[in-house]
Amino acid sequence: MQIITTKSELTRQASACIRQGKTIGFVPTMGALHEGHASLIRRACSENEVCFVSVFVNPTQFNNAEDLQKYPRTLEKDAELLESLGVHFVFAPTSNEMYSAEEMAESFEFDFDGLDKVMEGKMRPGHFNGVVQVVSRLFELVCPTRAYFGEKDFQQLAIIRYMVERSALAHNFKNIQIIGCPIVREKSGLAMSSRNERLSNEERQTAVAISKTLIASMEWAKTDTVAAVQQRVIDTINAVDGLDVEYYAIVDKSTLQPTNSWKNAVGCVTVFCGPVRLIDNILY
Repeated sequence: MQIITTKSELTRQASACIRQGKTIGFVPTMGALHEGHASLIRRACSENEVCFVSVFVNPTQFNNAEDLQKYPRTLEKDAELLESLGVHFVFAPTSNEMYSAEEMAESFEFDFDGLDKVMEGKMRPGHFNGVVQVVSRLFELVCPTRAYFGEKDFQQLAIIRYMVERSALAHNFKNIQIIGCPIVREKSGLAMSSRNERLSNEERQTAVAISKTLIASMEWAKTDTVAAVQQRVIDTINAVDGLDVEYYAIVDKSTLQPTNSWKNAVGCVTVFCGPVRLIDNILY
């Protein structure tokens, strides 16, 4: 496995693979890797001849400076895991390598046709512009055959797919296949997340109520309206000491807009467990 720190070397290695006719699987991450990431990487390795993984805490997708500062950075540990999984190339740049000073100072803007105006986009203005900024740049550098994203970040996955469709002609993304992979959960049911590392043992146990409530809501959905289930989920989680729902939205999984129908519905939740912001979702 080779660790790459510059864009030029990343392009050189990826271009060499493409010239050899090899398929490239790519998994972009922000590090602090866990079994959820590992499941994406195993699939990328199994479905492609070469696997690239990026490890980069992207500053442009954080609208909270404290959140950026506290985000876990564990490159040495991550590299050991990636090598054991069979990854060929790891791209671990600095912010200065990824962006010029001008790019860091200016806001990147992309028209998401409303996909970014709800849920995470509403609560974290500019977040998805930063996501698309870094992912589009990584796609240009790697030119992967397939790129893998977790369904835990459901809205992000929808936006990446939209970006690829809209940018296909301008950025030659039309041949990139976006692969969504199922949520990986701890034995308790808690959705795996790098942010879980910031939870105390007690908070980790408390946070299990999030997934338990979402699973229970599937039964509630058999007899109750969308609005009733939405409110019941919020009330149930908020009743747990230490948890505070930021939002729970039941939306159409294609448009991400609020829906009154259970057809094609997905429930997306963000909950504060102490100071740690956790997300999860469930398909109805």
